[in-house]
Amino acid sequence: MQVWWKSACIWMAWVGFTLLSSASQEVTSPVSDLNTSGRVTVDGRPTPYLIRHLPVNAFPQLPPDIQDALTHRGCLIPQTYEAHQPENVVHASFERHGSSDWAVLCSVDGTASLLVFFANRGEPMVLATAPETDRLEAHGLSPVLGFNWGIDPASPEAVHLAQLGMRHPPPRLDHDALADSAIDRKTIYRVYLKGAWTVVDTRD
Repeated sequence: MQVWWKSACIWMAWVGFTLLSSASQEVTSPVSDLNTSGRVTVDGRPTPYLIRHLPVNAFPQLPPDIQDALTHRGCLIPQTYEAHQPENVVHASFERHGSSDWAVLCSVDGTASLLVFFANRGEPMVLATAPETDRLEAHGLSPVLGFNWGIDPASPEAVHLAQLGMRHPPPRLDHDALADSAIDRKTIYRVYLKGAWTVVDTRD
């Protein structure tokens, strides 16, 4: 009886040590931080900033081959300071009417790139690249700057409305453009025409 009790105590002590060790490993194991923070100089003063990112798998609507391409590049998806849901991944007909294409902001090592994936091409086109710290903006009463680069699909009607007031507006598009915006500042419309990307003129 004493031998059995001694063996049972040893076994329970070993189980307790194992569980305690596992819990300790779970608590102390590093967790990937998707936020980038630091300070930049604004008007001669060091000013804090915060940029939030999401992993590629936060966008399950992306086709698997595009997810793989973004993951291979090491992409994180930067989010604007006003984001309330995952953003900066958009689906539209950018190549031509009815095509199924994707645009993504991809951030790698502090540099954000605007990528467009056409359905019939493997490699994305890079439309713009900038250090993330070049796309910071003050917002509200917060003392912390936030990321202001956002992308959205723009229908032919949306582009047409942006061109109202022009003396000689160009013909209406027959497929989507890509709205490339700095929040509360400026939006440009990028459109793919005749085998190349161009910026739509929205003013005289």
